[in-house]
Amino acid sequence: MKILKIQALRGPNIWSVRRKKLIQMRLDLEETEQFPTNKIDGFRERIEALLPSLIEHRCSEGHRGGFFERIERGTWMGHVIEHIALEIQTLAGMDTGFGRTRETKTPGTYNVVFSYLEENVGLYAAEASVRIAEALISGAEYDLDNDLQSMRKIRERDRLGPSTGSIVEEAVARDIPWIRLGSNSLVQLGYGVNQMRFQATITNKTSHIAVDIACNKEATKRMLDAASVPVAGGGICTDDETLEEIIAKIGYPIVLKPLDGNHGKGASINVTNLKDAKAGLVFAQEYGRRVIVEKFITGFDFRVLVIDNKVVAAAQRVPAHVKGNGKNTIQELIDTENLDPKRGYGHENVLTEITVDRDTTDLLAKMNYSLETVPQQDEIVYLKSTANLSTGGTSVDVTDMMHPENIFLSERIARVIGLDVCGIDIMAENLTQPLKENGGVILEVNAAPGFRMHLAPSEGLPRNVASPVLDMLYPPGKPSRIPIFAVTGTNGKTTTTRLLAHIVKNNGFKVGFTTSDGIYVQNHMLEKGDTTGPVSAEYILKDPTVEFAVLETARGGILRSGLGFSRCDIGIITNIQEDHLGLNDIHTLDDLSKVKRVIVKSVKKDGWAVLNADDPECIKIAKELECNVAYFSMEEDSPFVKQLAKEGKVTAVYENGFITIKKGEWKIRIEKASHVPLTMGGRAKFMIANVLAATLASYLWGFKTEDISLSLQTFIPGAAQTPGRMNIFEFSKFKVLIDFAHNPAGYRAVEEFLNNIEATQKIGIIAGVGDRRDEDIRECAEIAARMFNHIIIRQEKHLRGRTDENINGLITEGIKNSGREVTYEMIPKETDALKHAMNSVQEGGYITALSDVVANAIDVVQQYLDKENEDIIGD
Repeated sequence: MKILKIQALRGPNIWSVRRKKLIQMRLDLEETEQFPTNKIDGFRERIEALLPSLIEHRCSEGHRGGFFERIERGTWMGHVIEHIALEIQTLAGMDTGFGRTRETKTPGTYNVVFSYLEENVGLYAAEASVRIAEALISGAEYDLDNDLQSMRKIRERDRLGPSTGSIVEEAVARDIPWIRLGSNSLVQLGYGVNQMRFQATITNKTSHIAVDIACNKEATKRMLDAASVPVAGGGICTDDETLEEIIAKIGYPIVLKPLDGNHGKGASINVTNLKDAKAGLVFAQEYGRRVIVEKFITGFDFRVLVIDNKVVAAAQRVPAHVKGNGKNTIQELIDTENLDPKRGYGHENVLTEITVDRDTTDLLAKMNYSLETVPQQDEIVYLKSTANLSTGGTSVDVTDMMHPENIFLSERIARVIGLDVCGIDIMAENLTQPLKENGGVILEVNAAPGFRMHLAPSEGLPRNVASPVLDMLYPPGKPSRIPIFAVTGTNGKTTTTRLLAHIVKNNGFKVGFTTSDGIYVQNHMLEKGDTTGPVSAEYILKDPTVEFAVLETARGGILRSGLGFSRCDIGIITNIQEDHLGLNDIHTLDDLSKVKRVIVKSVKKDGWAVLNADDPECIKIAKELECNVAYFSMEEDSPFVKQLAKEGKVTAVYENGFITIKKGEWKIRIEKASHVPLTMGGRAKFMIANVLAATLASYLWGFKTEDISLSLQTFIPGAAQTPGRMNIFEFSKFKVLIDFAHNPAGYRAVEEFLNNIEATQKIGIIAGVGDRRDEDIRECAEIAARMFNHIIIRQEKHLRGRTDENINGLITEGIKNSGREVTYEMIPKETDALKHAMNSVQEGGYITALSDVVANAIDVVQQYLDKENEDIIGD
């Protein structure tokens, strides 16, 4: 078997709109295509022995053991690999279960699709599942545990931490979108101007000064002491001399820890003599030169969590420990404890595995114990000096036991330090009595406190502490999203997108939009190039200045990695014509339709899909949609449009020369088409269709008809506003039209326009596009022969594996097939072709350059026009 391609889908896609996280693997089964599972001796027994948990896969049989039944009867290896990829992720602690396997048009080649939780784990699972299948086929031994551990390590490296993850999960539950910014724990909630950011449990509302104070334990202690908050006595030292001075002042026992430390690193507790104190100083200085020395307070370790100045949870933290049974050694007890299913690698479970380190051996040495010591029955042996969950500690929820005085004190501490999310460490006998009565003290105040101990305590009630964070960031009434218009189709996408953006901007919104020319915010180009994929969409949604997004969305990005947004408010399909067929398993118009419909299937339920009523594929798509549907049409009197009117549906139609909105039989004339510059005086019919689509979407959103009309009149097409979309340059003796038409439908639209143009000579500059079918290249050439007297064939820049000779041969075939006597010549370089045409055209002639490299063509023509104007001024 051979893996041809693996890609990660991250948004709504052709396989599923709801399941956004999918791996798509293109797999050539090679000779195994001839061997379904029932023709491989012992395959059922081997897969059942290696992965017995596959018995839970119901498969198409719909009951437990269904997948094994399919193997027994015979199924193809692509299907088996899909199930293996899902199961090994589940065994590695990432339970997931959606999959599809479909054969492509190439016999023996399959698309194997399955869901993932962590992208890099999913990519690993794709390759591992093929290796496992090959081993099962051959009967070779396979180390599955190695794969599972590798996947766990990848997950721990890549996943969001438990605190960050809990906030994201709460956001998802509240339908708040999120974007991970980079590979760490920095996350954006919401889109555009409504975004909020956080990292771990530090939010963009967190005071930088407050974090600095909390990170400086001495400064924290001074501020709390000045505010009459009980703190442990002590000081800062950097050497033995200062250490001895502090000890003389506060006495034993003491605690030593790095001034700027965290997670209990470098700490030594209950130190009772100078020798151990000096050793503790050396240990602490491994993490920071300045070391805090405090009086050791006996009692229990508590953590109180305050969010938005309100206590939301409290937990008693217990250091990692084992309980003796009089039989097993400490090491054996640790090993047994680590078998607890609640414990796992890193943050995979609610508790972390206990590891033996210097802190452990030091603690044991103080008791004259070692790892080989056998503790007595029920003897508690502490293995860590701190109670951090990351070192194997446990937690007990005590939120409901807090005395009101301690709640008041904790909320006051959060305000004194200034933290919006604040973790307060307390040492006390209990929290049921005021600290001033039981002698408890505040040990530390933490910025970015961990949530895991509250989310999943070892004992007591779990607390959804992510909820108050979201309440703080998004109080009732505060939106998290911005409006999204998504535009797709075969032709007209860019023009419709730009016109919509113009309408939105004229209505007072700061608009961000993506096109095949670049990314724009308020008409400022920020990135140049074809930016119609999910990365560009996300670029706009991450921009904190954008209030409204209009996103051109092409087929390539959808196929490559899905949409860059989870849903849109209005989705528009301009048309679905034969284009780019024969690529990426898209062979028919129906295949292409399945790609385009991802946009409108992602429209929110109360949003609108805007479809072309003159396009049969669009009409078919409407039957699958759950949102509202509205149509635009150039044919007001078509039976379908008439039926829509009878049903009282909203449509946009071209009638009696007007751009008109219809609600049932009621008409609202928006503007005369000839007054809309984009339509070239009403002659460019395909532009009128684009105007109808944009007008309908704007009306459905709620923009006023008079504002839409004004926007239509003020959108002036040209090389700056609509590059490559019917750009006309007027010279004194001839005209030049540059257009991006590159498929038969686009050529026919230009032909319709040129039929209304009077000219002494019509010259066309064309090229065959490398990633089109032979028949598409021939058809374009036939259409060109119908609309031009003379054709210049230039070289296509992107051959996509073809040769110049192959493409040019197809073009000349198409010209000859037209049945017209058309002269033609070949000039490979586009700039030379344009210059030759402008130098040789007759007076009153019309040159049309159908270009894939629009910017180059526009530059050449503009230079000629500028030179002519200079000559006129000079004369």
